[in-house]
Amino acid sequence: LFVIDPEPYKIALAQADAAVAAARLNVEQLRAAYSQAMAQQKSAKSEVDYAQSQYDRAADLAEKGINAKSSLDEARNDLDKAKQQLAVAEQGIISAKAALGGNPDIETDKHPSVMSALAARDKAAYNLSQTTVKAPSDGIVYQASSFKVGQYVSVGTPLFALVETDDTWIDANFKETQLTHMKPGQKAEIVVDTYPGRTFEATVKAIGAGTGAEFSLLPAQNATGNWVKVTQRIPVRLEMTDPDAKMALRTGMSATVTVDTGVARGLPSIFGHATAGEHAQ
Repeated sequence: LFVIDPEPYKIALAQADAAVAAARLNVEQLRAAYSQAMAQQKSAKSEVDYAQSQYDRAADLAEKGINAKSSLDEARNDLDKAKQQLAVAEQGIISAKAALGGNPDIETDKHPSVMSALAARDKAAYNLSQTTVKAPSDGIVYQASSFKVGQYVSVGTPLFALVETDDTWIDANFKETQLTHMKPGQKAEIVVDTYPGRTFEATVKAIGAGTGAEFSLLPAQNATGNWVKVTQRIPVRLEMTDPDAKMALRTGMSATVTVDTGVARGLPSIFGHATAGEHAQ
C-alpha cells in the first residue's frame, strides 16, 4: 500500500546489532575475568601455604631459643596478609561467577545481557519490517485522494479505506418474526437496487446473536414500564455464491433479500415477512 521512510529504522537496527555484539563481547570479558579470579585464588592459596610453612619454621626456632621473637612476629604478619589476600581472591571468584549468571559455562546468547540485547534487536527488526505496509487481502483502495508522498502522519490517523474483494457478503436485518424457520445453509436470492431484475445467489452463513438495538450505545430498557413492544431486527449474514457478485457489488448498496426456508406460510403471514431490504457489505 505504501512505505514509511525506513532510514531511521535501519539506523535503529544497526545500533541494536552493535549492542548485541557489545553484549556478547562483554560476556567473553566476564569469562576472562572469572579465569583471572581463579588464577589469583590459586596463587593466593600458594602464598598462604608458603607463609604457613615459614611461620611454622619460625615458631619452632623461637621455641628452641634460636630465632628472635621479632622474626616470629614478622612470619605471623606475613601469614595473616596471605590469608587476607586469599579471602579477597575467593570473593573475586564469587563476584565473577555472579556476573556470569552463576554459571561459568553459560552459553553466550543465554546470558541475560545478551538476551536483552537480542530482544531489542528483534524489536528494531520488527519496526523496520512494519515500514512497508501491505494490504491484509486483495481489495480496492478508496478515499485516498488526500494521501500524498512525503506526508507526515500521526499514529492512529486513518489514511484511506480498503474494501476487500475476496470475500463478499450481505448483511440483512430481518425482523425477528421472519427468523422462525431460518437456519444457516439455506438458499437465498439477492436483488440489488443498482441492478434491477438481476438476481444473485447466496447462502445463509450465520444468524446474529442479538438485535441491533441490543448492542447500540443506549440499548432499550424493557424493565422501565414505559417500553413499547416494537418488532426488532436481527442481522443475518449471507455468503455470496454467485461468482458475478464480486464484480457487481459495492459496499453500502441497498438490496432485497429473500431466503427459502422450505416452509410455506399461510396467506395472512406472507405480507411483510417475505423479503427484507438491506445493505450490501
